[in-house]
Amino acid sequence: MTYKIVCPVQNNQVIVTLPPDFRNKKQVTIYVDDEIDIRSQKLDIMKIAAKDPLFLADIREIHADFDSIDNETL
Repeated sequence: MTYKIVCPVQNNQVIVTLPPDFRNKKQVTIYVDDEIDIRSQKLDIMKIAAKDPLFLADIREIHADFDSIDNETL
């Protein structure tokens, strides 16, 4: 069985509470993946950009540039 959980790191340690299905297991394999931190950082940056007036002005300008060709057909 595969079980995936995101755990907080405290004092460079992780405590994992396994689900009942893992009872009586002698051994499990644990993979440590820091992609979550990178992804959460990117999401935080995107949230900031969504409120940035200069970024929003750029998006409106690009949108206006493409408005004239949106109705074209091939």
